[in-house]
Amino acid sequence: MADLDGSWKVERVGGLLPPLPGVTKHISGRRGETRIGRLPGVPFVVDGLCLRYRAPFVWFVDELEPAAAGFFGRATFRGREFGTFRLLPLAS
Repeated sequence: MADLDGSWKVERVGGLLPPLPGVTKHISGRRGETRIGRLPGVPFVVDGLCLRYRAPFVWFVDELEPAAAGFFGRATFRGREFGTFRLLPLAS
């Protein structure tokens, strides 16, 4: 999905997610990854507005919906929400 292409800052909104300083998502076409700082990323596949993580994290899915400045997200595990977050575009 073209609207998701790019680099995004992740901000915690609520739930069981820890504070997320330095967490970013980088998306290109149907692939992306979630990174913490400069560490290697955790890969996912873009399926519409869902980010489906790859093995060994296949039970994790981020569900997104458009918001004013980017996207609002729900972090889920096996279909159950455990936290919420915002995706904001990273300045180029």
